[in-house]
Amino acid sequence: MQTKPHAKARDYSSMAALSLAEDGMPACPSVAQLLHPVVPALVSSICQDILPRFHAEHDLLSLPVVDQHAKPVGIMDRHQYMEFFARPFSKEVFGKRSLSQIREAHRDAMIGAFPIAIPIVVDIATSIDDVARMIIDSDMRHMVNGVVVTRDERYVGVVHGHDLLHEITQRKQSELHYLAHYDALTKIPNRMLFSDRLNQACREALRSGREVALLFIDVDRFKQINDSLGHRFGDALLKAIAGRLLGCARDSDTVVRLGGDEFAILMEFIQTARDAEALAQRLVETMRQPFLILDRELSISISIGIAIYPRDDDQVDILLSKADAAMYEVKQSGRNGYQLFSASTTTFSSARSALEAELKQALANEEFVLYFQPQFDLAGDQVVGVEALIRWDHPRSGRLNPGSFIGLAEESGLIVPIGDWVLAEACRQHRAWMREGLPPLRLAVNISPLQFRQPDFILRVTRLLEETGVDPAFLEFELTEGIIMHDASLVLDMLSDLKNLGVHLSLDDFGTGFSNLGYLNRYPIERMKIDQSFVRGIDQMPINQSIVRSIVALAKSLGLQVVAEGVETEAELALVRECQCDEYQGYLLARPMSASEFSAWLAGRIVRE
Repeated sequence: MQTKPHAKARDYSSMAALSLAEDGMPACPSVAQLLHPVVPALVSSICQDILPRFHAEHDLLSLPVVDQHAKPVGIMDRHQYMEFFARPFSKEVFGKRSLSQIREAHRDAMIGAFPIAIPIVVDIATSIDDVARMIIDSDMRHMVNGVVVTRDERYVGVVHGHDLLHEITQRKQSELHYLAHYDALTKIPNRMLFSDRLNQACREALRSGREVALLFIDVDRFKQINDSLGHRFGDALLKAIAGRLLGCARDSDTVVRLGGDEFAILMEFIQTARDAEALAQRLVETMRQPFLILDRELSISISIGIAIYPRDDDQVDILLSKADAAMYEVKQSGRNGYQLFSASTTTFSSARSALEAELKQALANEEFVLYFQPQFDLAGDQVVGVEALIRWDHPRSGRLNPGSFIGLAEESGLIVPIGDWVLAEACRQHRAWMREGLPPLRLAVNISPLQFRQPDFILRVTRLLEETGVDPAFLEFELTEGIIMHDASLVLDMLSDLKNLGVHLSLDDFGTGFSNLGYLNRYPIERMKIDQSFVRGIDQMPINQSIVRSIVALAKSLGLQVVAEGVETEAELALVRECQCDEYQGYLLARPMSASEFSAWLAGRIVRE
């Protein structure tokens, strides 16, 4: 744990207690903690008077030399000094001289031979890491001699090289242990330490007849936030989420980051499952409160699955899987909540795993198909465009709408090849309609954030236009608000490149994201689509009318056209027309159709007109 790392009386990880710095890493001690207050030798001392000190003081490993102002001027290593004066004539020749005389007289001739070395001098507050770097950068002989320590430039003691080496070794071991057991971003325990503590907690629970609760926590739609607002924003959000989890948990609970946007909480010695449910409810409510991340306010939700040891399973590894399965059940039922594991929960988990595996094969097996929904001009109900929408002809489940698999495709990264297929297939179909003699309509294709952020996206679009021969003047990319809000400079360059290719740009689902309206005037966007959540029931919800009118006014001030999505009734159509939207699409006049159905529908409409 971070805020409460040593609340437990026992240490499940068998790790020695560490002093933690503000960033969560083991705090680096200063040389003051290794200080030996050795009485120094004055530079005026006679050499033969130094030798008895080494004989009498067996723990004297090195002796500092200072001047009359207590300023360090040298250091003598015990072994080297005694060896020097054991040589023939050394004591007779040099013994009666002062250290300063020997030092000056033999500085050049005796360099490296005479046992008085220029010391490394550090302030008492200097960290051990910094001292180690000084030694490495200068001469490893100082690891034998040690370093001389001062306060206000006056000598106070020495740090022996052996002590320094031992402390550095211990610190590195602590760092390695910390890095292996704590998450680098959030500074809370990681999966490895969590596994240790979970196993120990379950063993103790089995002996005591108590229960342990495991909460598996996933941040809803985190990938969309991360892709839209960038990894820096996503990292800051994860740290803030970890802080709130710690704030809700008990002192005895272990809060961990399993990886990505997945967290877990280990609750020991619970009375009943209601204890875990109470914590889960507290977590859900706390996460609903807005976060202020990098000067941007954002609300999120979480999904929590709960498994109880040993009630749900007495195998620790399986217990985590069951909590995971319960969490996905919450996702399936709408997110933003919690659920206890039940016998039926695993059905969804296994089905989801199977679905992901099948999704990976769907492209190769040519199971995807495009449907097309017309877009109409409100002024005269003329067909002015068509939006390409993906469907999945699942071999057993039949035709699946995007809501059944797009989220999974985004989480797994499969949205990139799937999105590329949609774009290529839509362009090929547009060319086919042109060859049939149908009028050249605007073709709208949705671009996912992850697809847009691929480094070679512009290059792939350029090649596709060349391969299919589609006139880019008829191609429109529908982009989410999140895409345009991350890394404004890069996005502006990419949008400008697309515009230079001749591709039109539309802002999709406006009103549901994080738009900074100041950016809209900078980007070469031509159309804005009002999300269907504001259009549906607009005739019965005055607030939605006000929202739509405001969006239209904003769009008009920026010179943008407005498309209303999700028009399903005559009353809704009348109101979006009254609000002065330019175009609309929805089930009222046309549902999505296969390519052949759309071709026949449009041809029949042309004949009737």
